[in-house]
Amino acid sequence: MSHILDDNFTTILTVAKWGRSVYINIQKFVQFQLTVNIVALIVNFSSACLTGKKRTWSAPLTAVQLLWVNMIMDTLGALALANDRAANR
Repeated sequence: MSHILDDNFTTILTVAKWGRSVYINIQKFVQFQLTVNIVALIVNFSSACLTGKKRTWSAPLTAVQLLWVNMIMDTLGALALANDRAANR
């Protein structure tokens, strides 16, 4: 926190640059997660409707399997976006 408190203007620019980078990375991560979850929902629902019998619905992925997929995608997406560098604007 002491770097932000100095009177150097370049420090303020660096903090603003990294703050924008964090904000953009959070936006990318939320968009990625929404896309993955919507696709998983559509695939699971449509295949359950297409392969379901008259009175029993059989989902291709169980709830535990969907949670595992979500956890793996959360981890990989977070790691990929955590390595993005701040853009020089």
